[in-house]
Amino acid sequence: MQYTMIPGTPMRVSRLCLGTMTFGTPVPAQEAVSLTRLALDAYGVNFIDTANMYEGYSRSAGSAGGVAEEIVGRAVKGRRGDFIIATKLGMKVGPAPEDDMTGPEAIRVQLRRSLHRLQTDYVDVYYLHRYDPDTPPHLIARAMGEEMKEGLIRAWAVSNYTAEQLKALLLAAKEENVAAPVLCQPQMSLLCQGPCLDMLPLCAENGLGVVPYQVLHGGYLTGKYAKETAAPSGSRMAEKPGWMKPMTDADWRIVENARAEALKAGVTMTQYALSWALRQQGVVSALIGVKREEQLREAAEALA
Repeated sequence: MQYTMIPGTPMRVSRLCLGTMTFGTPVPAQEAVSLTRLALDAYGVNFIDTANMYEGYSRSAGSAGGVAEEIVGRAVKGRRGDFIIATKLGMKVGPAPEDDMTGPEAIRVQLRRSLHRLQTDYVDVYYLHRYDPDTPPHLIARAMGEEMKEGLIRAWAVSNYTAEQLKALLLAAKEENVAAPVLCQPQMSLLCQGPCLDMLPLCAENGLGVVPYQVLHGGYLTGKYAKETAAPSGSRMAEKPGWMKPMTDADWRIVENARAEALKAGVTMTQYALSWALRQQGVVSALIGVKREEQLREAAEALA
């Protein structure tokens, strides 16, 4: 495994980040616990990404979430210092005002709930899971600053922000005299290269690292799918088709090109897509979700 530092912090993380969105279902709790520990012990993956709303395929709009955080808490118990844990708030997880978005009260309440589920006194990186149009960025920055002062988070970050939204937040943090966000988590892959044009240069200019998600584009870039071919059993397309994005003819051409380039390079399509993501400007770690050890091994071998 290769490691790098989260910019502006003393945190050393693996260049693969283990995503936990499918913990609970389709990855049962005990298997998820074992997979998280195996990721570190066998493959050196010390960076874990979760969120207050993750509950696997059981997720529905506004449901309570918390399942993945509880599983991660079990997995790291007794070994907290071995892992760098990132979690998030912002998606709707209940009926109360503080169960949605990223206002100061939501930050205060959701952080403490996450800490309880994770069985820890602190979170290494706390993400804003989405842009909040109802809360001025100065209030968000101030609230994050207060949590850092209390020692409940070591650093904060953003996910699913546009470049313009991030610019406003960075300015607010500066004016509030609060440490700026250290990471940005955009959706980015060979099939979604928009962030390379604006977000990655902005992050580089302001000293933020990048942790892209959906780098395999829901599995389209693993080679398991082909146009007009039935989805294989056990794949996300077969199990949860509503989570899959529609594909255009242009998208399928990119997939086939990646297949050819991977073959030429003597690597799997997964490894080719991961390597592409990790080469992009400012990328600290690439987020991957896995169900089985062989998927984890394949991803880790891309860094061998």
